[in-house]
Amino acid sequence: MNNQHIFLTIAALLVLASANAQSVFSQNGKAIRGYDPVAYHTENKAVAGADSLQFSWNGANWFFSSQDNLNRFKTEPGKYAPAYGGYCAYGVSENHLSPTDPQAFTIVKDTLYLNYNLKVKSLWLKDTTTRIQTANAYWPKLK
Repeated sequence: MNNQHIFLTIAALLVLASANAQSVFSQNGKAIRGYDPVAYHTENKAVAGADSLQFSWNGANWFFSSQDNLNRFKTEPGKYAPAYGGYCAYGVSENHLSPTDPQAFTIVKDTLYLNYNLKVKSLWLKDTTTRIQTANAYWPKLK
């Protein structure tokens, strides 16, 4: 195998790996700014996680308010992690990435969606069905 073939093989593997990796919005290494992703589903509110209860997944540190929530996330992270890597769902539906406010959330069909702020959340709520469809189409290229 010559050097050019090795280089092309490595380059192809890197492209495949980056295409399959999901981008996660985090601030200071904390996904959802340190809020518990499971609590949104179980308590229907934003609950701050504890520094002592964290788990590294998908390139970010996730924080939890209880050991039970941490265990649930470890078992099924895709079930509890926010859509679009925690970036603003409305922003993704507009074909761009924006940070989010943990208080500006909705759960639609068991999926957590975060928004930039409460004002943007109100825009998001006007037509979540269309916004989700549009965001789903844009997300593969944005992530």
